This record gives sequence, C-alpha cells and structure tokens, in this order.
Amino acid sequence: MKTIQERLEAMQRQREAAVAAMQAIFDKAAAEERTFDGAEQTEFDKQKDIIKSLDGQIENVNVLARASLGGVRTTQSAAGVGAGAEGVNVQAGMGSVDIGNPAKITVHRSLPKGTAFTRYAMALAASKGNIMGAAEVAKQRWGTTSPEIEQILRAAVAAGTTTDTNWAKPLAPYQDMQNEMIELLRPLTIIGRMTGFRNIPFNVRMPRQTSGSTVGWVGQAAPKPVTKLAFDTVSVPHAKIAAIIAITDELARLSTPSAEATVRQDLLDTIAQFMDVQFIDPTIAASADVSPGAVTNGITGVDATGATVAAVTTDLNAALTALAVANIGMRAPYWVMHNRAFNFLRTLRTAQDIYAFRDELNAGRLLGYPVIASNNVPLRDQNAGGGTEGYIVLMDAAEVFMADDGETMLDVSREASLQMDTAPSAGAQSLVSLWQNNLVGIRAERYVYWQRRRDAAVYLIDMVTY
Repeated sequence: MKTIQERLEAMQRQREAAVAAMQAIFDKAAAEERTFDGAEQTEFDKQKDIIKSLDGQIENVNVLARASLGGVRTTQSAAGVGAGAEGVNVQAGMGSVDIGNPAKITVHRSLPKGTAFTRYAMALAASKGNIMGAAEVAKQRWGTTSPEIEQILRAAVAAGTTTDTNWAKPLAPYQDMQNEMIELLRPLTIIGRMTGFRNIPFNVRMPRQTSGSTVGWVGQAAPKPVTKLAFDTVSVPHAKIAAIIAITDELARLSTPSAEATVRQDLLDTIAQFMDVQFIDPTIAASADVSPGAVTNGITGVDATGATVAAVTTDLNAALTALAVANIGMRAPYWVMHNRAFNFLRTLRTAQDIYAFRDELNAGRLLGYPVIASNNVPLRDQNAGGGTEGYIVLMDAAEVFMADDGETMLDVSREASLQMDTAPSAGAQSLVSLWQNNLVGIRAERYVYWQRRRDAAVYLIDMVTY
C-alpha cells in the first residue's frame, strides 16, 4: 500500500503530464498562428478536467496529512514534493515564488513593468544588432533576473529583426514582454484610456448608413410612403506609427536600473505623445495610404463663450445637446481636454465662492461623463496675438472605428544615417551617421488606424482660452 507521500508524488506527476499536454496543444496552435481546432479543443478540455480533478485529490491528501501529522502539512517544496511547513517561500532572481498549495503556485516578478522589453532593446543595441551577440549580453547581464530575454534571442537563430514574423512574433515570452510594454504605455495615451471603440480588422471595407428611411401616419386607403436608405463604405487600411530614438553607445552598454529606466521612459513618451497628437489634433488630416486623420479633423468647432461658470456650463451643455439631437447613443462618451483646462475647471468658483466642478473632476468626470486630461492635447495661437488657445472635445468612442495590431516591434542599428528631425523629409537633408557619432538607433513600430463612423459623434468646443 502506498504511503501518503507516494500517492501525492504520483498525483503530482499525473498533473504535470496533463499540463505538458495542454502546453503542447497551445504551442502547436500558436506556432501556426491559429486557434484550436475541434479535436484540439476537446483534448485541451479533457486535460483541464484532469487537472481540476487532481487538484481536488491533492487537497484531500493534504487535509489527511495535516490530520495524521497533527497539523504538519504535506506540500510541494522547491525541489519537488515533500513534507514541510505550512507553505514554502522560495526567493529567486526573477522574483519570489510562493508555494503553499501544490495546485496553486504563483510567481511575482519584482521588476518594474516594461523592464524586460527595455532590456531586450538594450541587448540588441549593445550587440550592434547581432542576435547571438545580444543573447550573450542578455545572459551575462540579466540571466537570473530576466532569463526570457536570452531564451527569445537564442530561439532567433535565423538572421533578421524582431519585425520578422517567422520567429519573433510567435514566441510567447516576446508577446509577454511587448504586452507588458503596451500595458505600461496604455495609461499614458488618450486612446489607451478610452474603452468602447468599434474594433475592426485592417484592410476591410465596411458599409455605413448615411440616411434613414421615412415613416409617418397613413390614413385609411391612403398610399404609404416609399423611401430608400443611403449608404457609403468606410475603408480601414494599414497605417504604421514609427519612432526612432538615438542613444549613446555608453548608455546602451550600461545595465544599471537608471539607464534602463531612461530608455524605457523615452520609448513610452515618444510613442504616447505622437499617438495622442495624431488622434486628437484637428489640424491632422488623413494621408492616403500613410496615416489616418484625427477624429476631430473636419469638425467645425464652436467657439467657447467665456471662462465664467455660466459660460462654461453653456458650452458644455451645448456639446451634450448636439450629440443628443444627432441621436448619438453615448455608449462610450468622453470629454478630452488639455491639463490646463482641466485644472482651471477644478478651481473655477461660483459667485458664492463654491467650487463649480472640483468634486466631480476629482472623481474623473464632468457633467456625469468621464474626462481625459492630457498635455498632449495641442495648444495653438489661433489669433496670432501671442496667446494660446485650446479646445475641449466631447466624443462617443463607440462611434470611432479602431484597428489596432496591438504589437510594438523593435529594430536596432548602429550603421544607419538619420535625419535628426521629428518631421523628416524625402529630399536631401543633413544626415547624422550613427557609426561616426557612436550612437545607437532604436526603432519602435506599431500598426494602428482610426476613423470616425459618424461626424456628429464628435463635438469641438474651440478657442478655449483657459
């Protein structure tokens, strides 16, 4: 007859076999960039049920062990399964691993989000874009704290860059790192702080209704009205956001947390600022086969009437009324404004010296709807008078088409020559040699496209002086 320990070890081996079977199914589908087929889904669910059953049995054995040993719990140790105290905490280089129940093992990463992605970029930079050299850099510098970086680079035995979908994208650790980076980027962007967009794939044409039918009362034996609907189509092409950051070779070779934080923050700030301006600035028009226009482009703004409580309230109510009259559903409404306007409204007082909007704005809302404030909402001198005017946007995100690949891809070069300009042109320009100036260029790219579904879903309060 088997002992409690032997039975526990046997069940743990069965559980590990079931997990391995599920992983094999997942890896096969991921490598082929598809979802599970019918047979795979059936087998995956079968193994999942086996694990669930084993988890219950393992817990039963633990209960029996505690009762038999007077409170001493049989649990899984760092090396395998054995008798031990009420839970084991193992400190590892990549974080802490808490093992209290063999069926529940959690790993807590102690590194800031985005660190692995940043280290990946720095390894490529330090090795001059050489994949195998980058793997050695990753092993020497972060082999214990970020082992997944070396794993990714070792897997990439073929020459190429991270934009090569034949090896980089299917790797789960790379997906984890880029998702971590996007998760870190999301709160910094206007788009990332919104939810409810009408998500669609790239390269599709979608019908859009531009006018509705006519109905009315009809008397006895009277003819019924006949009308027709009107449609047009909306095309959502591929569009790509790209940013290049040039850093010194010395910075690329450093592995201190401060150097990593500098690279990470620079990547975040560059992408966030560009996306926000392109999304919200009314002066940004669409460029065929290159970029989308801002959701506010082409919208006729209504000038703000003033900066008093009465004037601000009038302007805000006019925006809400306009969307209501246009029969906009307001399923995902948002106010978008510059931080200057947000802070002004927070401190605006009534004639009775009472804050008009402070409490609501402190909760992130204005007249009942969410507010997004960002310094990336451009201010501009529209009157050529030396001042700067802003704008406040009310929009329903559910009326915005959004196609987003959801991936940020990296490439690195030391030999390229760059136009050190935020608006480079195709003509002859002064170029800076990265090799000559001991610089490293890191390029980040992301595919994304947006477009209004209905013009009436966006309202622009223009000439805001506060």
